Amino acid sequence: MTKIRKMTQLLVNETTAKKNLATAFVWYHYIVNQKELSLLEVNNCFVDCDLPKYNPTYLKNDLRASKNVTKGNLPNTYKPVNKYSQEMFEKFPFVINKSEEIVTDDTILPETLMKQTRGYIESLSKQINASYNQNIFDGCAVLMRRLLEVLLIHSYEAVDLDSQIIENGGFRNLRFIINHTCSTKPFKLSKDSIEILDNFRQLGNFSAHRIQYNAKRKDIDNIKLQYRMTIEELLYASKIKK
Repeated sequence: MTKIRKMTQLLVNETTAKKNLATAFVWYHYIVNQKELSLLEVNNCFVDCDLPKYNPTYLKNDLRASKNVTKGNLPNTYKPVNKYSQEMFEKFPFVINKSEEIVTDDTILPETLMKQTRGYIESLSKQINASYNQNIFDGCAVLMRRLLEVLLIHSYEAVDLDSQIIENGGFRNLRFIINHTCSTKPFKLSKDSIEILDNFRQLGNFSAHRIQYNAKRKDIDNIKLQYRMTIEELLYASKIKK
């Protein structure tokens, strides 16, 4: 969930009046993006947050009458007043405070799928989504590879066959684990997942090790649906989800 969506959800939960949602959007973009908003841009915020559009005439009248915002420096725009800004800072500190919370959309791995698995798995999935959202596609590919490896190992552990992928006290590399999984099928995975496992590894390896390679959005888009399906299967194979 993005920061603006998180803020909006909290306000909606409080049954906040529509006019106050509008001023909250003005405040958010002024603080985060240093941008004064026009009426059209305020209405776009409602749409982006899956809320009904604001009647343009009512929106214009409500913003003009509001004590929370004032006219911007640019024509036909609005910005928050100082007192309101301070109140919103206190209420929604996560909008500007740097923290370790990963705020993102469900672009690759849905929150509902990963919720109540394990903390480090939830964190990895959020980082995967966040890196994709921020166009950090090499980082996204490497993280996708890492989560795949973690869940494959846990799946071997779940059927007490992890000794098959251990050598000299440590786990074998991902190529070996994938090849062994495809040839011996130690736990249940669909044919589609078996066939594409190594594609995820290769993409992550290219991003991590190929000097002149940079992953693009299309590289992730081409496999993200199959990746989500495979991760779900591995969550059940590893008995992390039941």
